[in-house]
Amino acid sequence: MPEPGPRMNGFSLGELCWLFCCPPCPSRIAAKLAFLPPEPTYTVLAPEQRAPAPAATPAPAPAAQPAPAEEGAGPGACSLHLSERADWQYSQRELDAVEVFFSRTARDNRLGCMFVRCAPSSRYTLLFSHGNAVDLGQMCSFYIGLGSRINCNIFSYDYSGYGVSSGKPSEKNLYADIDAAWQALRTR
Repeated sequence: MPEPGPRMNGFSLGELCWLFCCPPCPSRIAAKLAFLPPEPTYTVLAPEQRAPAPAATPAPAPAAQPAPAEEGAGPGACSLHLSERADWQYSQRELDAVEVFFSRTARDNRLGCMFVRCAPSSRYTLLFSHGNAVDLGQMCSFYIGLGSRINCNIFSYDYSGYGVSSGKPSEKNLYADIDAAWQALRTR
């Protein structure tokens, strides 16, 4: 980022040049403005990595863990561990209703996915694309509440570069992410 200088409407000339000219590609400009991935608030552990722990234990560093199995591992193959920043509002019973797994995008990114079974008798599942500056760990409590209120299950995913998903946030990756999420939901 360039050094701050005189400001025009909150931006210095150097910041404006950096934003629009380095490089001058519309997709890069959109990525600089649109994607603000937070620090991950959760981890996904494979069965061999599980250890009995309370719902809101600090999550280990994602880089120190081997990658859990991909989508084909089956229901309940991976477990969700939330950090303190995830702000979990429910009991372990509700957390156990959250299924986490990975899918692969057309751009070869690993996509963190979450299926929240809020209403076992529901005929409907909502595919939810969360907001910009959050990840699945921060949204998990919201999904439980939403699904319970509208009597449907919730399926969500983290964009490339968010949470446990690999890759970098970009417009092209975003399209591949939603397509992979849709395909994963259709096979559930």
